[in-house]
Amino acid sequence: MSTTVESNERPDYDEVIQTIADYVIDYKVDSEEAWNTARNCLMDTLGCGLLALRFPECSKHLGPLVEGTTVPSGARVPGTQFRMDPAKAAWDIGCIIRWLDFNDTWLAAEWGHPSDNLGGILATADYISQKRVSKGEKPLTMKTVLEAMIKAHEIQGNLAIENSFNRVGLDHVVLVKVASTAVVTWLMDGSREQIMAAVSQAWVDGQSLRTYRHAPNAGSRKSWAAGDATSRAVRLADITMRGEMGIPGALTAPQWGFYDVLFNKTNKDQQLKPKEDWKFKFQRDYGSYVMENILFKLSFPAEFHAQTACEAAVTLHSEVKGRIDDIEKVEITTHESAIRIISKQGKLANPADRDHCLQYMTAVPLIFGELTADHYENSFHENNPVIDSIREKIEVLEDKQFSQDYHDPEKRSIANALQVFFKDGTHTEKVVVEYPIGHRRRREEGFPVLESKFKANLATRFPEPRVKSIFDQCSQQQSFENIAVNEFMDMFVI
Repeated sequence: MSTTVESNERPDYDEVIQTIADYVIDYKVDSEEAWNTARNCLMDTLGCGLLALRFPECSKHLGPLVEGTTVPSGARVPGTQFRMDPAKAAWDIGCIIRWLDFNDTWLAAEWGHPSDNLGGILATADYISQKRVSKGEKPLTMKTVLEAMIKAHEIQGNLAIENSFNRVGLDHVVLVKVASTAVVTWLMDGSREQIMAAVSQAWVDGQSLRTYRHAPNAGSRKSWAAGDATSRAVRLADITMRGEMGIPGALTAPQWGFYDVLFNKTNKDQQLKPKEDWKFKFQRDYGSYVMENILFKLSFPAEFHAQTACEAAVTLHSEVKGRIDDIEKVEITTHESAIRIISKQGKLANPADRDHCLQYMTAVPLIFGELTADHYENSFHENNPVIDSIREKIEVLEDKQFSQDYHDPEKRSIANALQVFFKDGTHTEKVVVEYPIGHRRRREEGFPVLESKFKANLATRFPEPRVKSIFDQCSQQQSFENIAVNEFMDMFVI
């Protein structure tokens, strides 16, 4: 009788974990484009959070777990009076950032919203800065926040380029947790060993299923899931900085690691993938590529695969608005990812369901000439049955070239085409929009729109003098980078 005994020789940290730690510690951001884009990204992200505070379904989640609790030197939540421990503040900031589906987007084999990491980054940087000031030390500056953003964007986005977590049923917020953990541990002055230990904790931590993003279970958890992930990152970083050991083989451990447990799914033919295909693949080294190429939602609070469809619908609105009842068919030509993620038929149960429905997000601007967060609310939907009438007439088709260009690293297009056919046999032109206004190829056109969006969002929470003061502070790169984090956060307290 023979007995198999497992080897207890502790391995080195997985290469993926080591590479992340080395990047966070050693990489010097020298791209002027990345720094400028990061500043604009921070403005846009905070503006999205302020706008979300108008919605009670979002604001009900905010505040300390024990009502009335105030934490000395606690991190602030922009647009509120809350001062809390960094983990709960990160949860709240992440929640408001993501609530309206209006912050930035990254599209690849996996998609996601890298600015979700700002919850953990900003809460941690604010807390550290206040503690330093209380000791007579220098606080962190907003340049450090921008650097953390660039690196978190890069970690999340680079992992997403070749690795599809959604195809194995996992939600993309796993990447928020990993990226936030790495940079938050760095903000806490973590060593290479501590960053690796914290990141390993993020990989073994248990990951969210995508159930709440898809019909028939789509719901509001998708609006706070990233806040939960970036908050968990702060907690894991804190645990590590208190001396908790890491798990070196978090990804590669046979039977028990992330790859074997969560990444070993079957292919379309229900055959087990070769084991070498379970591991992450990378298209490029870590740098500043993701921040430079990040996609902004500047015109519509809508899932990004629908942004160009919404633009096309606004273009056709003036031609169609007087003939809504005469429409026989609406054709949306799109890419495979949009069909797989947001093409829906049947009843839409709630706002979170509607802002992830390609047909709904196209029908509204086609009918009304615009799409805002209010258009997803139950009251608006119930009072406008014409929306569902048009949805029923929409046909969604794939264009293989659109799908190919979507994955092309030199193009990164998110193309949609829209054409309306009438009962009398006439039709509109086919409007094709390959790149949304938030795309890197349209930065010159897009940044002024981003600034206008930021001002409008500030105005939902602050009086005009404060709006002007905040905008002026944010609009100049060099002076903005020199602002102390705690002083920056002071400006957003109600």
